[in-house]
Amino acid sequence: MTTIPVLELKSVSKNFVGVSALKDVSLRVNEGEVLCLLGDNGAGKSTLIKVLSGVHQPTTGDLFVNGERHSFAGPHEALQVGIATVHQTGGTVPLMSVGRNFFLGEEPTKGRGIFRHFDRKLAEQVALEELRSLGITNVNDGSALVGGMSGGERQALSIARAMYFGAKVLILDEPTAALGVKEASKVLHLVARAQMRGVAVVFVTHNVHHALAVGDHFAVLIRGTMADEWSKGERTREQVLDLMAGGEAMGDLEDELREIRTSGSLVSRKVGEKYVK
Repeated sequence: MTTIPVLELKSVSKNFVGVSALKDVSLRVNEGEVLCLLGDNGAGKSTLIKVLSGVHQPTTGDLFVNGERHSFAGPHEALQVGIATVHQTGGTVPLMSVGRNFFLGEEPTKGRGIFRHFDRKLAEQVALEELRSLGITNVNDGSALVGGMSGGERQALSIARAMYFGAKVLILDEPTAALGVKEASKVLHLVARAQMRGVAVVFVTHNVHHALAVGDHFAVLIRGTMADEWSKGERTREQVLDLMAGGEAMGDLEDELREIRTSGSLVSRKVGEKYVK
């Protein structure tokens, strides 16, 4: 029996004026799977994220959600079929409370008619409960400003919000890039928890160590082209790093650095000899 992927791209290309940002890219992610999309700066990761989230429409190729072809006119349409994107900053508003951020644009209300107003108590209660369900237990005040939260906690808030509103596919755009080791580990735990709930996760990163820690399937973009893809355990860390950097380029760089160090040591020796005289 063939599993129908939650999200699939088939031969997608995206062209801008004079620039080919994506070239014949195909990928798929299944329910409860973490697909790690790797690539250096300028590899085309951001363009691919925008295609998946409805910001850009493909120039050619097709996008499928649960086997059905879709063409999004914008991010809202992507959200309606369960594709949620969490960007590096978490997409939170620092001067708003935890509860307000959690329900931003989807505010619960109480009362009727002209007396209808935002149900602050319910919003804060739900936000804290959802954070705790993801293992974030040190945020205890739903009325506190998000600006006082750490980077990892903001990511958690955005991920919890997306899952609460029914995300089937969670696209994480460089979620650990600006975080320290402890905060990054929190985000990786969040990815694992989302996966356990059956959410398909597209983890976009240039950090090979983080990708190998959580990924089930992997793909590498180089200059807008899918350079390679594999499943967990089929590549070593060194092979992945070599692929991302370009094996020949790294070899040339090592030779150049070795030559610089050698010539530098010779210069130092000559300078020393003159100084002794």
